[in-house]
Amino acid sequence: MQHVQNASHAAPVNDSTAVPELTPDRLLQLGMGFWASRTMLSAVDLGVFTHLVGGGTAKQLEATIGLHSRSSRDFLDALVALGAIERDGETYRNAPDADLFLDKAKPSYVGGLLEMVSARLYAKWGSLTEALRTGEPMNEAKHEGSPFDELYRDEASLRSFLQAMTGVSLGAAKAIAEKFPWKDYRTFIDIGAAQGACPVQIALAHPHLSGGGFDLPVVAPVFEDYVASHGLQDRLRFYPGDFFKDPCPTADVLIMGHILHDWDLEQKKALLAKCHDALPPGGSLIVYDAIIDDDRKKNAFGLLMSLNMLIETPGGFDYTGADCCQWMKNAGFRDMRVEPLLGPDSMVIGVK
Repeated sequence: MQHVQNASHAAPVNDSTAVPELTPDRLLQLGMGFWASRTMLSAVDLGVFTHLVGGGTAKQLEATIGLHSRSSRDFLDALVALGAIERDGETYRNAPDADLFLDKAKPSYVGGLLEMVSARLYAKWGSLTEALRTGEPMNEAKHEGSPFDELYRDEASLRSFLQAMTGVSLGAAKAIAEKFPWKDYRTFIDIGAAQGACPVQIALAHPHLSGGGFDLPVVAPVFEDYVASHGLQDRLRFYPGDFFKDPCPTADVLIMGHILHDWDLEQKKALLAKCHDALPPGGSLIVYDAIIDDDRKKNAFGLLMSLNMLIETPGGFDYTGADCCQWMKNAGFRDMRVEPLLGPDSMVIGVK
């Protein structure tokens, strides 16, 4: 009994040395993160953000986009809790960023990327476990051909994919237009230009420059429409070709954005060598992707993008800045440097 009394008067534990109690919350949130993702993608599919410009109630959205009354409030309030929309009483409105980037009526719309994720990538990522075991892509390329064959199968699919690529590249393109020393150059060409987001942003920011985009011939009408919509058709032209079969066009600066990670190592090296061949002495190559940090610990998006390349391509993978600098050096480039752009994207620059 005396022992119990002594124990009850023991000195209190020093809280500063106590080990924090571990909980499973973070791990569960990671594992169930697809709940939030699917909710957001469904909102894009349904056009929620376009219909909420100026505000609207759940009942109005039930009528305009076909939401069922059983789930409409839970769905919309989940988007409120996720920060995608806001609610004042019964009225819902877009959050500022959603209003700018997810309203289809605005030129700043980047939802094409999320539409592609919803229609194409979401289901295929369900096969990641199989891909990790086999090393094989989980899309059309698993059986035959290239994933780009499916994406380019008709004009509607092509335009949707190229618009999605604009959503991926627009922020990085604006950063490249601002950060690269364009005053030292006169011409540039984007290799694998897609809709033309990068050439347009650079040309808008630097009136002394002229150039264009190089891509498969089928891309030409989409590129030309996009360029014309910005009034730049006199300074930007389309160069048709296949960068594995044809030489790259020549300019003072070549750009390759969100392209290199699509291909295996030997193909990456071949593309860098082609760019080196096409540049004049003193010309520069800009490569930008979601460059993985050299320690491979911080850029989670870049590492996840590399897993997406596993899902989508036969041999593609993302890479570190050090990797790219070494490949550039082997191709004959000098003075390589890595510069951050926006979000997870960085550019690697090399000089011929």
